[in-house]
Amino acid sequence: MTELEQVRHRLEELGLQRASELLDARLKAAQNNQSTYLAFLGDLLDAELSERKRRNLEVRTKLARLPYRKSLDEFDFSFQPSLDARFIRELATMAFVQRNENLIFLGPPGVGKTHLAVAMAIEAIAKGLSVYFVSLTHLIEDLRKAYEENRLDKRLRIYVRPRILVIDEVGYLPLDSLAANLFFQVVSARYERGSILLTSNKSFGEWGELLGDPILATAVLDRLLHHSHVINIRGNSYRLREKMKSGAYGGSSESE
Repeated sequence: MTELEQVRHRLEELGLQRASELLDARLKAAQNNQSTYLAFLGDLLDAELSERKRRNLEVRTKLARLPYRKSLDEFDFSFQPSLDARFIRELATMAFVQRNENLIFLGPPGVGKTHLAVAMAIEAIAKGLSVYFVSLTHLIEDLRKAYEENRLDKRLRIYVRPRILVIDEVGYLPLDSLAANLFFQVVSARYERGSILLTSNKSFGEWGELLGDPILATAVLDRLLHHSHVINIRGNSYRLREKMKSGAYGGSSESE
């Protein structure tokens, strides 16, 4: 085994896979550039760290269970003039998460609530924060099953643990008494412990009907809104925009 092969093997044993893969190329580059030993070593270690950060970001993104990936740069703020783009980008610094505050996007279907929620989640992941994305329907189905199997406390930890819990599509279906109580438990467990990023097509005045219990709705909203930022989006649906441009859709539509 040559000296180069020995070094490559030791890098692999140490778990420095990317450094091992780049060893030959970086060594030749260092020789051509007449780099110092320290510069060569620093360059090789920088490549390893960069790859580890990339893999870590990819893993945390997968664990977040995002429905798709869309960034803030892809959001068309000009189509939703009711939104303050500068304030949204300020929220994207994640300072509100450090204060355990909540972020709520309200508006009719199609105006971009979920896009903004996903984009915020991606910003958070890039800053090293743990995120978990779930629709309210899936959240309730999951916790209902855990409740029936007497493992609710254990399953609740999945939704309490991340720094940001994204709950999407609140309001599309009314909740029965058990579902409403399970939703309350999640909100209550995270109160002042972690941020909730929530999207809903219902105004807060409609939550009593949504949860089937005005008193419980008040308890949920009390915890959600105590430390929160509420963004109310008023505008047309992105999903209908192209049809409207082509003339296939006869009129304008309010949306998410």
